[in-house]
Amino acid sequence: MDKFRMLFQHFQSSSESVMNGICLLLAAVTIKLYSSFDFNCPCLARYNALYGLGLLLAPPLALFLCGLLANRQSVVMVEEWRRPSGHRRKDPGIIRYMCLSVLQRALAAPLVWILLALLDGKCFVCAFSSSVDPEKFLDFANMTPSQVQLFLAKVPCKEDELVRDSSARKAVSRYLQCLSQAIGWSIALLLIVGAFLARCLRPCFDQTVFLQRRYWSNYVDLEQKLFDETCCEHARDFAHRCVLHFFASMRSELRACGLRRDAEGGDPAPLEPPEPPEDLDSGSGKAHLRAISSREQVDRLLSTWYSSKPPLDLAASPGLWGGGLSHRAPTVAPGTRLSQHTDV
Repeated sequence: MDKFRMLFQHFQSSSESVMNGICLLLAAVTIKLYSSFDFNCPCLARYNALYGLGLLLAPPLALFLCGLLANRQSVVMVEEWRRPSGHRRKDPGIIRYMCLSVLQRALAAPLVWILLALLDGKCFVCAFSSSVDPEKFLDFANMTPSQVQLFLAKVPCKEDELVRDSSARKAVSRYLQCLSQAIGWSIALLLIVGAFLARCLRPCFDQTVFLQRRYWSNYVDLEQKLFDETCCEHARDFAHRCVLHFFASMRSELRACGLRRDAEGGDPAPLEPPEPPEDLDSGSGKAHLRAISSREQVDRLLSTWYSSKPPLDLAASPGLWGGGLSHRAPTVAPGTRLSQHTDV
């Protein structure tokens, strides 16, 4: 159980592992979809190629788009590409690295579908049965050109009366299936050899640029994720303080109304001992969040984050990080209590 917990925490903490898991999941879904798909070629000369090529290329396109949508890094890449420069320059090399990483994962499921379709051969036979050269087969010597075209269009439908138990249909179908499988295995071999060479030859070259781009691409992803988490934390804390401020204000108003009613009735009720005011900002360790205490400050912070990202230099002056905020909390001496008022 501990091993599964550690594995789950690893997937949560590593964005790259999550994307690899989604990529494998899409590939498994692709295999399941293809195995459950009912293939029915229309066996018409005008529609065979459209149907066969449509099933060979349309599902991979849909799976490719699903891979882009499921990959969070694709959105981060576009945001990094389109953001204003501000105090942080944009590095085209990082964007290219992120683009290649996104494309590699998004292309996994479409390639699985295409390889399955080519190795199975049904889509290829349906798409190109009418394009076969009849001179390669002796059984078409006694047929007219129109009869040959009609016969070739019926090749994918082995139960049709025109081609049932025909040796010519079996020969054409076997020829197209062999060609389809040869193309499929060739693509698979090229992909495997390319991946093998990329993995083996990469250590032979200087890894400095690769490590830098990989580091900063992970940094951009983690930075945006941490900013979103910090915004959620600030929104929760800000809402908590606003609600407490509302209840404190209403308590003061209710006490004032109660004193006026008692004065008009002539029978003043004994006053309750006043409760010490709650320090809404004490003991939480969130001073960096609670310095932003009004809607104008929050809007300015979000606008500054989008238009002018802080420079990647922690030793730089904080005043250079986006120009600061126009509504800053006043600087006070240690031990001085701040006002309880919060702008809503």
